Amino acid sequence: MHLTFGEQIGCLIMPTVWKTAIVVGASSGIGEEITRQLVAQGCTVAIVARRLQELERIAQSLNTGQSAKVLLYPHDVCVYDEVPALFQKITHELGGLDVIIYAAGVMPSVQPSEYAFAKDRQMIEVNLLGAVAWFNEAAQRFERTKAGTIVGISSVAGERGRYPQPVYCTSKAALNAYLEALRNRLGRFGVKVVTIKPGPVATPMTEGLGKLPLLIPVDRAAREIIQSAQRGKANVFIPGIWRWIFLIIRNIPSFVFQKLKF
Repeated sequence: MHLTFGEQIGCLIMPTVWKTAIVVGASSGIGEEITRQLVAQGCTVAIVARRLQELERIAQSLNTGQSAKVLLYPHDVCVYDEVPALFQKITHELGGLDVIIYAAGVMPSVQPSEYAFAKDRQMIEVNLLGAVAWFNEAAQRFERTKAGTIVGISSVAGERGRYPQPVYCTSKAALNAYLEALRNRLGRFGVKVVTIKPGPVATPMTEGLGKLPLLIPVDRAAREIIQSAQRGKANVFIPGIWRWIFLIIRNIPSFVFQKLKF
């Protein structure tokens, strides 16, 4: 199905109304807040995360009416072989799927002279490979149905290789490239692929990191993510000022950037 230019513009302007969603990495932080806001919009949400207790806490707080708006599925995103069958189970029990959001992520503390492969592997497995496992399933479904939205929570850290977190930056840069490739594959079928690039957000991941630039509350981040994704924007900086900041940072020569230790 090829969309006309007018239809493409309409898709960008008119926000999509979602009835069914999967949020992977929903047990805290941005994923939890996105779940809460989607349920408030009337969406039925399948929440996926490793910590069953946290999923139960969220479901109990949101399933207050006669019909459950939150379905919970415990799953470790590093157990990739589980994903195909679990994805089919979830979409069956949801009765469809309009959007999938991958919010799972880890950023362990890394010292300036530390090269810890175990930490590096964890970041690649959770931040990148888990997203690929889930989004590959969604991509196949959405290509068949000619509709749907894929939302990857990346980071401004993926814009350059930064001194403090070499592999975290790598995982997010790779996620950006993967999402762009999916967008190029699926766009002709009417499928939206949205890359979200937040700066610092007040979540458990950023606790104890000291004063962070342009730190925003998690409810604001979730709200802007949902609004941008429902409008089908391709690359979204949260908040938007990061787009202009990184326009400058990306163009700093490498020999200067190396001295900044930014």
